[in-house]
Amino acid sequence: MNKPYLIAEAGVNFYDTARELGISPLEAAKIYIKEAAQAGIDCVKFQSYKADTIASKNSPAYWDTTKETCKTQYELFKKFDSFGENEYKELSTFAHAQGIDFCSTPFDYYSADYLEDMVDFYKISSSDLLNYPFVRHIGSKKKPVYLSVGASYLSEIDEAVRILKEAGCDDIALLHCVLSYPTLPQNANLLIIKTLKNIFTDLKIGYSDHVAPDPTMITLSTAFLLGAEIIEKHFTLDKTLPGNDHYHAGDPHDFKIAISNFNYICEILGSSEKTVYDCEIIPRREARRSLVATRTIKCGEQITLNDLMPKRPGCGISPKYTDIVIGRTARVEIPEDTILTWGMI
Repeated sequence: MNKPYLIAEAGVNFYDTARELGISPLEAAKIYIKEAAQAGIDCVKFQSYKADTIASKNSPAYWDTTKETCKTQYELFKKFDSFGENEYKELSTFAHAQGIDFCSTPFDYYSADYLEDMVDFYKISSSDLLNYPFVRHIGSKKKPVYLSVGASYLSEIDEAVRILKEAGCDDIALLHCVLSYPTLPQNANLLIIKTLKNIFTDLKIGYSDHVAPDPTMITLSTAFLLGAEIIEKHFTLDKTLPGNDHYHAGDPHDFKIAISNFNYICEILGSSEKTVYDCEIIPRREARRSLVATRTIKCGEQITLNDLMPKRPGCGISPKYTDIVIGRTARVEIPEDTILTWGMI
């Protein structure tokens, strides 16, 4: 079993970090990429949008407004939409130079088009799952597509998958996701990972996480154990920063813990082949049992059930052959508490 492909969703968190550190957003975004690469993360992901094309000016907030005070989606998106094609091109080049994959979720056709040569795969947000014309457009690029399926019914997912396939996309991953920021642990419903694996057997299945990190990163470990091949989580350099995605994001330390967990899980899961392992060869012999004489059996005497008792170690005749030994005669005298071997009978 291989560890999951791990995506650090930097989103637009780097804008807050830039303001906090007094540097440009582009510099901050590069720091996010460096930190993700150094933590051992497989991919760093951003978001490409413009407020004017993603939300109407009256679109209400659906997040925890005690953490993010913007009252409309438009107001929030307007704060973080200054990047365009040139900035993401520079970040893509920088990420690949750091040895880490790059992705940015497009939220409009223009972004989807300019990102085509930059991203290692396309990510479609849960919010666009029913935006079937947009899904079709991205599928037509024939690049791998990771589709989050938060706040959806199975019929809607099935339709989106059909559209992607018809558009020519043959590398699709579905990411279980709960469209709630943050997602309370009791609402994570990680068993949906197994549901998706049972239904969409030809697709990769993963998990996009919005649960606030705990010290052991058990949510991500559980998702992996349930079969998630891809895991995405929001990424920040400072979980105490105000804003929409810092308070439920993981920092580099959290991601390192998750990666350590994945590696340990892979190690302890081992192989599905049932056999006797090298480390068991000696214990198998010493802890198993052999037939042992309960009394001194004289040469020529017939052996009865009462003459036998299974005892450790297992270097003599196995108790599984008890019925074969009973009724045979002793070839030699067998002292009490002697382990029987085939040459004695």
